Amino acid sequence: MTVEVKVPEVGESITEVMIVEWLKSDGEGVALDDPLAVIETDKATLEIPSPATGVLGALRKRNGEWANVGEIIAEIDENAEPTATAKDASSEQASSAPVPEKSSDAGGASGASSASDAGKAFVMPAAARLLAEHDLATGDVTATGPGGRLLKEDVQRHVESPAKGPAATSKPPAPPQSAPEGREQVVPMSPLRRAVARRLVEAQQTAALLTTFNELDMTAVKSMRKQYGEAFKERYGIKLGFMSFFVKAAVEALKEFPSVNAEVRGTDLVYHNFFDIGIAVGGGKGLVVPVIRGADRLSFAEIELAISDFGARAMANKIELAELTGGTFTISNGGIYGSLLSTPIVNPPQSGILGLHAIGDRAVVVDGQIVVRPMMNVALTYEHRLVDGREAVTFLRTIKGIIEDPARMILEV
Repeated sequence: MTVEVKVPEVGESITEVMIVEWLKSDGEGVALDDPLAVIETDKATLEIPSPATGVLGALRKRNGEWANVGEIIAEIDENAEPTATAKDASSEQASSAPVPEKSSDAGGASGASSASDAGKAFVMPAAARLLAEHDLATGDVTATGPGGRLLKEDVQRHVESPAKGPAATSKPPAPPQSAPEGREQVVPMSPLRRAVARRLVEAQQTAALLTTFNELDMTAVKSMRKQYGEAFKERYGIKLGFMSFFVKAAVEALKEFPSVNAEVRGTDLVYHNFFDIGIAVGGGKGLVVPVIRGADRLSFAEIELAISDFGARAMANKIELAELTGGTFTISNGGIYGSLLSTPIVNPPQSGILGLHAIGDRAVVVDGQIVVRPMMNVALTYEHRLVDGREAVTFLRTIKGIIEDPARMILEV
């Protein structure tokens, strides 16, 4: 009996996906619920499980091609015998296959990792294509990605390096590329990057966005982390970071200024009586914003554990679709990358986003004396149709007051 493999439903409003990578090859035996392929939408990366036990065949889509939800992309023959060499042959074909362009709205494979044989690096699809283009083997290139992943950037760095090591020098040098073709690389946008671009443009075109700034003295928070950090880690198994303080402070400020926790819906203003805080984290495919649900009901430890879990799963592209939707306010920490000042863009339909920046020692005046303090710039971008300038400035000052005197969060004053 033949069982069809179809693209599953992956969320509201999503009608097509990209086949990032086949994890099983044509003619390979599979078991029920074995992951067959990695697919990507504009929100997340998922795996398609096998609907039956048998032999995979009749692959109708290659890596990098698009498929509609519900479309048949392969078949499983429950009575066939697997071929011994199917996996190697299919893997070679998939990695060297060009990424086809979609007529007017092309996407590209990126980010999702695939496990090769034990002891070898995880080769990302884009890296696999570059390896094939430059006649390189996986072992020729040093993998620097998380978990030993071989990234496209690793291959590019190896190709562009004047000294590529013994493995590379044994190959004949590639002929010089003629200008201007050799000076550019055209790569289709991934579904996630395409969605990010669309939403950023949407926010700029449909919202009245303004940004206000302030600076925070981080002395009290750093002192509290130093005093209680070890005990906190021993009890909860997680470091006491800065983000839990800002999530707590944001919740208190949102309670005081509900318009920053609201949205414009048509001609109505919708005020949320819950606090679902989006936390921007870097992942294998770029920045994603998973949501901490009910942040007002969570402890410092629960917030830190949630953020740590999001970070780990974002790098492995394991964030689920439901975790990326429904936030009422967002916090983005560009400071971990060294940013000193920026104007974050609101994530529609939210009306506010708090941008955090790097902490640095500065000379400031305290009680008439010049002292050195660890200072952080913060920015609040807000939807001016909902939030007045006075509210935005006072909201940010409330954040400042809580962070500079974090005991207020415990006493609720």
